Amino acid sequence: MFDPARLPSASRWACMFHCVFSLALISCLLCSPAMAQGAAAKCPPVAPAQDVHDHYGSVDVVDPYRWLEDQDSPETRAWIEREQKCTDAALSKLPGRAAVAKRISALLRADMLGTPTERGGRYFFTKRLANEDLSKIYVRRGASAQDEVLIDPMPWSKDHSASATIEAISLDGKFLFYGHREGGKDEVSIHVINTDTKQDLPDVLPAALYLSVDVTPNGSGIYYVRATDSGPRAFYHVVGTGTEKDKMIYGEGLSKEHGIAVGLSDDGRYLLYVVYVGTGSEKTSVYLQDLKNAGPIKTIVDDLNFQFYPSFGGNTIYVNTNWKAPQWHVYAVDPANLSRDHWHEVIPETKVKLESVTPVGGKLIAAYTKNAASELKLFDNQGKNEKPIELPSIGSVFSVSGRWESSELFYSFDAFQSPQTTYRYDLNSGDRTVWAKTNLPIDSGNFETEQIWFTSRDKTRVPMFLFHRKGIKLDGSNPVILTGYGGFDVSETPYFSALYMYWAERGGILAVATLRGGGEFGEDWHRAGMLEKKQNVFDDFFAAAESLISSKYTSPSKLSIYGVSNGGLLVGAALTQHPELFQAVVCGYPLLDMLRFQKFLEGPYWVAEYGSSEKPEQFGYLKAYSPYQNVEKGKKYPATLFITGDGDTRVAPLHARKMSALLQANTGSDRPILLLYDTKSGHSGGRPINKIIEEDTDILSFLFWQLKVPQTGD
Repeated sequence: MFDPARLPSASRWACMFHCVFSLALISCLLCSPAMAQGAAAKCPPVAPAQDVHDHYGSVDVVDPYRWLEDQDSPETRAWIEREQKCTDAALSKLPGRAAVAKRISALLRADMLGTPTERGGRYFFTKRLANEDLSKIYVRRGASAQDEVLIDPMPWSKDHSASATIEAISLDGKFLFYGHREGGKDEVSIHVINTDTKQDLPDVLPAALYLSVDVTPNGSGIYYVRATDSGPRAFYHVVGTGTEKDKMIYGEGLSKEHGIAVGLSDDGRYLLYVVYVGTGSEKTSVYLQDLKNAGPIKTIVDDLNFQFYPSFGGNTIYVNTNWKAPQWHVYAVDPANLSRDHWHEVIPETKVKLESVTPVGGKLIAAYTKNAASELKLFDNQGKNEKPIELPSIGSVFSVSGRWESSELFYSFDAFQSPQTTYRYDLNSGDRTVWAKTNLPIDSGNFETEQIWFTSRDKTRVPMFLFHRKGIKLDGSNPVILTGYGGFDVSETPYFSALYMYWAERGGILAVATLRGGGEFGEDWHRAGMLEKKQNVFDDFFAAAESLISSKYTSPSKLSIYGVSNGGLLVGAALTQHPELFQAVVCGYPLLDMLRFQKFLEGPYWVAEYGSSEKPEQFGYLKAYSPYQNVEKGKKYPATLFITGDGDTRVAPLHARKMSALLQANTGSDRPILLLYDTKSGHSGGRPINKIIEEDTDILSFLFWQLKVPQTGD
């Protein structure tokens, strides 16, 4: 019942014009690809600067585009509309665009099944057929039964922008709690369906940001955590009653910088509360309540500045932690005796990063990251009898799923050259079978993945994956996408992407740098790239670019960079600090104004990772690298495509709006600065496949244009 993957993962946890945009200009932009390319540098007109002064101690900081923070003002909406017209005009008629869209569609439009969750002998999963835009929620009433549709979100919106998510399932499999998401928002409304009758219950939790959801074994009650204006609060809802009667059970006094996750033991006796600061990468506290005996909330740990992620395995709580172990280890904790003196280490620390532990079938499934690629190992419940679970290649394991009382383990795997395959593994016999496989028209044997190492500015050795066709020439002429993440203790391992695959098919190289700030090499690696050490992340990225150039993989005129979210901050810092290294930049759903990020949406959660300009001791380093504050008048910046949308309720789209306007007004080069703005796109997925195809096509067309990669076809 308690799914540690729902916690903030230790592995895993974006003007008005001075002049009128005339119909004549639009007509010119649309008349031919060559004319579009020539006119793009003149479009759009410069947005008006309206300086606002902020004072940080004795330092005066000017913000010329504060007015673009108001997303709903008529001025901002008019500016967005004209920016999008300009972007459409510049990209829509580029040569080869139709061929790009056709191939991306072939790589995305396949039957795709999510990793199943078994409850009461029923298997719940998402599935999207090749001819469908959205995933539906299905059930199999037995391992060999037919797939039955439970939730079909297709009729929810004409443009298929509303989607469904699995939030929780009762232990007997009779009740499914699912989310209704609009666009790419983080917020969902939560509904309940009786899986026997396929009828919704009247209970609906209204649209909100839910940090955690769990359900009692018989489906009679829901424990959930909702973000409020004051901070996170945990509630209990009795199914069949109005939500106004929901009782707040925990969280009073916690601020917006905190989060809470709740989780029940399989038998419903115990309830865990995990309280985390920010995204959880700084500190977590863990508490336990005996619901059966109406006991008080007791502390498991709350006095250590480390991370603790608990999961139930029968009558034991297994805690994965970096306390006393930067590479992580696992303790067994007895619910009847929570004293730290009685914790028992069951999986010791090794030289390889332990990402997660999942109790299944009376055993422990441990996922590791070794040199930025996944490993999977099986232990008994005492951490003994270690056995590797073989993986097909260098890649990523995700969505490990199973129950303590069942020997059935599910996990999914993919790699740069291999789309998702979900495996069923019998813990008793060791037999592994394919439960679901994504079949795509690709020949994986034509490609290879290599890992090289380079030296960063401070002499730290950093690895980087390169994915490309076999037999590339090292003559400096290869078009490259360099990407990375470098934050929040997130481990970036090789995964399949239609965009990346098409890039490699067209002769390009994908370079994924394993930057500090991530979790690939443990907590020391993470801390070397957070707070005042964030510049290390950028320096690693620059060193990666320089290594690619010096080794003749590419040259600055053929080098592009791509990043999303925290990766958007990465490429934003790269384009402002070393614009000479890059020909083109794709910056998606980014953080860019690091002096004000904490004031918007989920920004307070990230203060533990970045710091806050409101703290004098942190203002200096934030201002030193904040992309928005470091744009210089007349500097020659690379061609840049910013991507965001109103549906991003995680990273405020004001970042991309303000940075687009600022860069357009100040760049000294004739390279285009464009804003791709979809009013429904956001951070949380759920977008229809046709929208993903459009965005990938825009990105690839932009990069082929700017890196002068020849294209043919309509």
